[in-house]
Amino acid sequence: MSDIVIQVENLSKYYNLGVVGTGTLSHDLNRAWAKLRGKPDPTLRIDQTIQQFNNSTGKASDDYIWALRDISFEVKQGEILGIIGRNGAGKSTLLKILSRVTAPTSGECRVKGRIASLLEVGTGFHPELTGRENIFLNGAILGMTKEEIKQKFDEIVAFAEVEKFIDTPVKRYSSGMYVRLAFAVAAHLEPEILVIDEVLAVGDAQFQKKCLWKMGDVSKEGRTVLFVSHNMVAVQSLCQKVMLLDKGEMVQNGPANQIVSNYLRYCLTSTQMDQVWKNQDEAPGCEEVRFRRISIQINDQDNNMITMETPFLVIVEYWNEIPAACLHITLHIRNEQGIVAFTTGSCQEPGWNGQSLEKGIYRSICHMPKNLLNSGRHSITILVVRDLANIIYMYEDALVFDIVDNRDRSGGWFGKEPGVVQPYLEWKTEYVGSKIPSQRLLKR
Repeated sequence: MSDIVIQVENLSKYYNLGVVGTGTLSHDLNRAWAKLRGKPDPTLRIDQTIQQFNNSTGKASDDYIWALRDISFEVKQGEILGIIGRNGAGKSTLLKILSRVTAPTSGECRVKGRIASLLEVGTGFHPELTGRENIFLNGAILGMTKEEIKQKFDEIVAFAEVEKFIDTPVKRYSSGMYVRLAFAVAAHLEPEILVIDEVLAVGDAQFQKKCLWKMGDVSKEGRTVLFVSHNMVAVQSLCQKVMLLDKGEMVQNGPANQIVSNYLRYCLTSTQMDQVWKNQDEAPGCEEVRFRRISIQINDQDNNMITMETPFLVIVEYWNEIPAACLHITLHIRNEQGIVAFTTGSCQEPGWNGQSLEKGIYRSICHMPKNLLNSGRHSITILVVRDLANIIYMYEDALVFDIVDNRDRSGGWFGKEPGVVQPYLEWKTEYVGSKIPSQRLLKR
């Protein structure tokens, strides 16, 4: 027997814009009626008409939008498939089709087994019913008996941490409580397929960690998980395979590390890592000193992504117009909150003793080690300092770059660690004996 539990072939979905009543129900009825009569799918004719319109005009109609276009993939039993992409890429639409919340415009979607979906806050719960009643309602929808639900009830309530509110209508729950109970129900009622959208971002950090652990356990039990998230650390650590969507189309589908790295590299579009000025008169600076080039360089020329484990160089080239000047370059490295992570200067170079520089072009290079800065966006302000204390020019936010956390932290916390730096420091644990220290030693 095949171990494929989800098979999608040429799946497409479009929505009419600005029209009350999109005709989705009528399209579904027409599709079903045509299938019973052995006739071609009428929605295919709609697709062909739209395609002909696009080909003739060279642009898409303003009356509709393709949420998905010709998506094909397979998921095996026990796999955790991550689905990533920017907002509007089609991730949620795909999950809604797989969960039978909406129907595709064209294509086939075959699912083997029961699906428990957590697509958005409120999905699957009746607001007027209590938490207890909604647990039994969801279990019944999944085809479970009352006794089977009772066996899981205490475990669900304990996991969701809503014991005091279990007999309160869920419409009075906070969004965090709602998500906690919804995830607990979806994960514990033993569906063959668990579908999780970005809603886990509503919960607190500790509960997110618990949910990620639970999804790993669900996979080990042989059940399948589809996980949509913008948390790339969680996706990379939890998922074996990742599918990247962009503007409704599947761009890539493959090993998690490879696809996530490609996606992050693709997203880093607003950084400023290299600036060059050929004309000295137009370069930033002052009468005494002007910049010729400022850049961040990585040893791996094939990879333009800086991770927490990537060493890199900060290079500053400048024209010096001051004879016998005592100059050095200082860098202020700030995080995205504007906090200075640290300051460093070329005066720290071994052997530097305030020597004079003649007129000409100079290059100062700072080696940034790996495992130093925390993940996130950073900027570098460059200062030109004369005679150790006199700042003659300051170029704010001259360089802007992102550091990506791609460390393998399987089995650990998947979120961002606090702090402006994340150094790897040397630790040592040793055995000191089994006896309790004496009171005399304790007093010392």
